[in-house]
Amino acid sequence: MVLTQKRISDHILWAKIDRPKARNAIDFEVMEKLEELVSRVENEEDIRVLILSGSGKESFVSGGDLKKFHSIKSKEEAVAKAKRMQKLLLRIEGLPCWTIACINGDAYGGGIELMLAFDFRLSVPDAKFGFTQGRFYLVPGWGGLTRLVEKVGRTKALEWLGKSEVQDANNVLAHGLIEDLLPGHSPEDEVLNWVKKLTKNDRKFIKIIKEGAIRYSAHRKEVLEAEVTPFSELWVDEQHINRVEKFMNRDK
Repeated sequence: MVLTQKRISDHILWAKIDRPKARNAIDFEVMEKLEELVSRVENEEDIRVLILSGSGKESFVSGGDLKKFHSIKSKEEAVAKAKRMQKLLLRIEGLPCWTIACINGDAYGGGIELMLAFDFRLSVPDAKFGFTQGRFYLVPGWGGLTRLVEKVGRTKALEWLGKSEVQDANNVLAHGLIEDLLPGHSPEDEVLNWVKKLTKNDRKFIKIIKEGAIRYSAHRKEVLEAEVTPFSELWVDEQHINRVEKFMNRDK
């Protein structure tokens, strides 16, 4: 089971990506299970809050699973994978309930793209945030560049991605990437306490307020989709392929 689901109360569902040996990286099976999770939340009217975390204490999501995704060799396959993830993240963003990313450990690359599709991000104090796609000669392709610019501004987004930097939780909080730092003593209880007031209104109210908040940009979907082409072009570039192979062979 790569994704577990637990009903915390009448209105709260908690899901965990459970691949600790792979640092909770996203592979094809995780993508499928996340799609199934979103379908469940779309259809269960009593769910008012969805919380997603990684299993364990080391990682939220370490990004896309390079070992699994390295099997994608053509630009067409890279486009298909990126479009599939974009569709999934748009569905998460459009859920008629509140969505919370509980950053229980480090988040890298695609893990940051995933958390950016949620309404709120709450982090343990020792989590690291790695904008490290550039180390593999890649750019965000799942809508992460657009959403990162929305959260922290163009200049800071370019700096973090251009330098392929790893930031600590206090710094990303200061720049507005996350909404709050948890004390970290009992993260699950702390998140549940944080979301308590969000359960007071039903999904009709939540849907109306979320749709109103996203209405400001008529062309946002097209901007998100535009990330697919440069991502897929770099995916088949020799520099990306060589860097991934070097990374996978580092312990051999």
